[in-house]
Amino acid sequence: MLSAIGLDEGEESVYRSLLALGAADLPHLNRRLGTGEGEIGRRLRALEQRGLATQSSVESGGRWVASPPGVALRPLLIQQRLELEEAELTAVALAEEYLAEASESDARDLVEVVVGAAAVSQRFLQLHLGATHDVMSFVTEHSVAVSGPDNEAEGVAVARGVTYRIVVERAVLTSPAEFAEVSSALGPDVNVRVVDRVPTKLMIADRSLAMVPLNGNHSEPAALVIHASGLVDSLSGLFESVWHDATPLVLSGPGSDEVVEGESGLDTLDLQVLSLLLGGFTDASIAKHLDMGQRTVQRRVRGLMELAGVTSRLQLGWHASERGWLVRG
Repeated sequence: MLSAIGLDEGEESVYRSLLALGAADLPHLNRRLGTGEGEIGRRLRALEQRGLATQSSVESGGRWVASPPGVALRPLLIQQRLELEEAELTAVALAEEYLAEASESDARDLVEVVVGAAAVSQRFLQLHLGATHDVMSFVTEHSVAVSGPDNEAEGVAVARGVTYRIVVERAVLTSPAEFAEVSSALGPDVNVRVVDRVPTKLMIADRSLAMVPLNGNHSEPAALVIHASGLVDSLSGLFESVWHDATPLVLSGPGSDEVVEGESGLDTLDLQVLSLLLGGFTDASIAKHLDMGQRTVQRRVRGLMELAGVTSRLQLGWHASERGWLVRG
């Protein structure tokens, strides 16, 4: 994709066609791309302005030729890098100015009040996209302004190497759609745990910015964005406490043959059943979520109890915790 250097999809398509053809006139490009000659001409002129295409003499039919990518794209990429570096330096300078002013002003300036669904959603996504190391969050049953399916920024951040630790309320997973979404998001960089209820909806990015909903009699959504301060440290401590006591959610693919180290016979499906069982789900709910029969779930649970040498599900939970079958940290 060449949008980073200013080409739109149509201009890139024309450039790629020229590269494939070697040279072509307007009618040829029109037949190939199915676009009017007027539009093709506009795109060719845009490519010409960027040095990506040139038009031959009239004697040769006014054919267009693409400039070699290695020669033509390099200066555009260098210019783009320079502009990004300048923008980054400006952002750093503005951040330093902001922090300098904040340190000299009232402590209330460290808390930003964001009002309105659009504004709350924008700040929420900015925290995701601005994270560089890790994100911690509490997820409640009811979204303030951004629902799970609308939050594509998490995937973008994970692709950049940001790790996520998420604690969800059990009620969130009762929805098949929400359960499927959480299941698909789980991975090496996205860990999810379950509790009955979380203290509040919360998001902390890089332990320097936090966002919490502003509850009260408001006609529209509102939230607090808390900048680096002792309050962010306290919220991080709250998260760590809830995370430590929450039940790890294991939803690996049922076809996996993974076995827990040191425990023969405990496969990935056992972990899935155990994870949901300790998360407070009924046998019927476990069967529904894992797409298996309820009797199969009950047989799996009995097998886990026999493996642990216990006679009750409560004892099974204690034994699983002691033996590290579902690792807490």
